[in-house]
This record gives sequence, structure tokens and C-alpha cells, in this order.
Amino acid sequence: MLRAFLIAVVLCALPRTAAALDPLPQGDQGIAANYPSDEGLGGDAQVLLFEDFEDYTDVNQLWDTWDNVFQLDLVRFTTVPQDVWAGQQAIELPIAQQDAEIGNGLAKIVSPERDLLFLRYYSKFMAPFDVVGSSHNGSWISSHYEDENGGATPGIPADGTNKFLVAYENWRGDEATASPGHLNVYIYHPEQRDVWGDHFFPTGIVLPNTSLPYDFGPEFVPRTDVIPELDRWYCWEVMVKANTPGQRDGRIAFWLDGVLAADFPNLRLRDVDTLTIDRFGVGFHVHSNPTGPQTKWYDNVVAADSYIGPMYISGSDDTGGDATAGSADGGVSSGPTSSVGADATGGPGDGGPAGASVSDDAAGDTAGGSPGEGDGSAGCGCATSPRGGSLAIIGLALVSAAGCRRRHAAGPERQRRLSASTRPRTGVRAAAIPR
Repeated sequence: MLRAFLIAVVLCALPRTAAALDPLPQGDQGIAANYPSDEGLGGDAQVLLFEDFEDYTDVNQLWDTWDNVFQLDLVRFTTVPQDVWAGQQAIELPIAQQDAEIGNGLAKIVSPERDLLFLRYYSKFMAPFDVVGSSHNGSWISSHYEDENGGATPGIPADGTNKFLVAYENWRGDEATASPGHLNVYIYHPEQRDVWGDHFFPTGIVLPNTSLPYDFGPEFVPRTDVIPELDRWYCWEVMVKANTPGQRDGRIAFWLDGVLAADFPNLRLRDVDTLTIDRFGVGFHVHSNPTGPQTKWYDNVVAADSYIGPMYISGSDDTGGDATAGSADGGVSSGPTSSVGADATGGPGDGGPAGASVSDDAAGDTAGGSPGEGDGSAGCGCATSPRGGSLAIIGLALVSAAGCRRRHAAGPERQRRLSASTRPRTGVRAAAIPR
């Protein structure tokens, strides 16, 4: 209660966002549109990293590009066509059936450090993917989340001067929720409700304590919760913009196949300007997977200073969601063809990421492990890298605040597939097609 009271005091003291939000780009409005098939994208002045995994013959060579490789024995390359997004090779992160916590992945140090970063990658989950509870299964962007020895710092709340962390991932609270679960960002920030971090969902629901509203500001647009399909490649992208100390102008957004799926403005991520983005990575972590082996694949990973967007395919006729899908006023449309809402840059449309499904309840009050009331969580352990010494695996360190949470009682879960009836702009791979 005391922590909640102090957070409320800080919220009242900080000035709100004064200027109108800048519209966020979507679809082919990113730098990838200038580089068909991503060819030459790594040479763009705004790109920090371009990784297509094409030139490796041994996993140990990953150390030539990445600053940490977690669980090297669980990292491998694949040339199986359906498990490669582009080119001839992708990275494969398998996890064996077990009750113990485990994870693997790749991390990169950002130098010089930044206030703003975009991270785009192609990825898919194996089918069936049957993990319930804590699973940090996507990417992250962080600021000094590691200590001076390179170890992660789970369970230590962000206080505005020590760190912040944003992970773009899927959350599946129980077996009733379709795999791999709802899109969300897992976040350590100065106003976090739990020592193990919070989850922000597109609807505006924040886990834990979902009955308490969170102040995303007057321009926040609730969007529909989205569950991607398994065994399907998607383009994932996340943006983290640190706030000006003393102001609430921080912002986090994420896209799926070029469609803006969530936009969280009015954020306070830091109180000092020395707290800047210093790492990012991709990975695959599970608290346990007793039902069977799990695998995730990544390809064409790009980090940049501006919006990247999906791979541009010249003359592509792929069908799927419109790159600027969403209701014209930026809200969540409903009806037989529910769609992901767009911001001011989005035009009218009834499409979204092909194959993804959305929850009908924009308020997030759905059953089956969607955002719900909960309390308490046990911490995760850490594993060391074969070459990273005391560097802790970020997947194990990204402790889910809701790992052991109780689902909020609600009515039957209602899921609808997004419409795949609209055709993307010529040259835009706005939605991944099964390969």
C-alpha cells in the first residue's frame, strides 16, 4: 500500500504530456522499404545491427557479432526451408521437455548508448507450443538491467536511477488461452506494481492488479489483444523511447507484421538522463515445459534508430492484413471481422496480421489467462553463459510478475480471427504467409 501511495504521489507531481503525440509509422513507412529483401539494410546509417544468420558455419562464430550467447549448447542453425524466413539459414532455439527453468538467446551491447531504439525481427513458434505461465519468449531492450559484473538483476525494482527493461513477448496465463498467448510488454519501470515487473497489454490493462487503471495519458488508444498463430512467421518490432527526466514523454510501442498493435505513451522510465539504452537481444525462456519439447526460430534481426518495418518484397502479392489497418479514429473496431486498431497514421481497414486472433473484450476481461487479477510470484534463477562468465541469461532473469498469478474470474473467452481479406500495398510483406 505504501508503495502504491508513493507511486500515486509521483504521478501527480510529474507533468503530463503537453504536446500531441507524433503519429507512429506503419507498414512500408520504415527504412526496410529502401532495401528490397533486406539486401544492403545493414549498411544504412541508422542501423546498429543487421543479422540474417547466413554466414555462420559454427555457433561459436556468433561471438563475433553478439556480446553474449546464452546456453550455447541450446543454440543451433537450421536450413530446413519452412524454418527459415529468408535466405538459406536461420537460428533455432530448442528447449527440451523438463520441469526446470531454462532459456537461451543472444544479447548485444549498444554503444554509444541511446534514448531511442527500434528492434525488428522475424520469428515463429513451433506447433504445438504448450507453455503456461512465465515464458519470456521474444525480445528485450534494456537500460543497465545488468550489474557491474554482467549479471541480471531480477526482483530489484526500477527506481528511476538504476535501470529499466522492456521485453516484447507473449503471455499465456492458463491452458484455456490459445498458444502462444497475448502480445504484451513485460516491463521494469519506476512505477511498477510488483518487484518482479509488470505486463502492459494493448487494451491498457496492466498486470498485476488489473482492477487499478494505469495513466497512459489522454491520447492513449486501447487496442485489441492479439494472439499470433503458431508455426507461422511474423514480423515483430518494438520501440522504446526513454522519457525526458522530469517529464512523462516516454513511449513504448510494438508492431506485428507492420501493423501497430500497441502504443503506450505518457511513460516515466527514468529520472536521470544518464539512464540510457545499453542492451537488446532475442531469446526463448520457459519456467517449465513438462508437456514436451519447445522450439522458437529467429531470422533477419535488425536494430535501428528509426522505424524499420517488414521486409520489402518488390512486386509481392502476398495477402494478409493491410499495413495501415485499423479504425479511422484510432479505436478498436468490432464485429465479425475485428481488427487491430491503428493510430492517426492508419486509414480505414478491416485487416490485421494474417492468422492472428483478437480478444473481443477491449477491456481485457476475458477468461483463459488473459490479463487478470493476481498476486505474488517466485523469482527465477540465473544461468551462466559458456563464455560469458557471470553474465546471467536474460530469459531467466526476466522474471514474470505473473508467473504464478491467479486468473481473474471472467466470462467465456471469445476469440476471432483477424480478417485476411485485404491485400497489402504492392511491395510490402505486411503479413507472413506459412512457408
